[in-house]
Amino acid sequence: MPVEIRELVIKATVNQDQNKTASGAGSSAGNDTNEERESVVREAVEEVLRIIESKKER
Repeated sequence: MPVEIRELVIKATVNQDQNKTASGAGSSAGNDTNEERESVVREAVEEVLRIIESKKER
């Protein structure tokens, strides 16, 4: 008998200490931070799409 999940709750906490990234690094730290964020978002989107595709196969 298949199990159907009707509700999925995902919680995430993100802590960002801007004092550490802003001190001594200059303007290039901002670019790295944006690139890192884009990378994390891209990976999350790919994972969500992979999960959706796997659910369609069932």
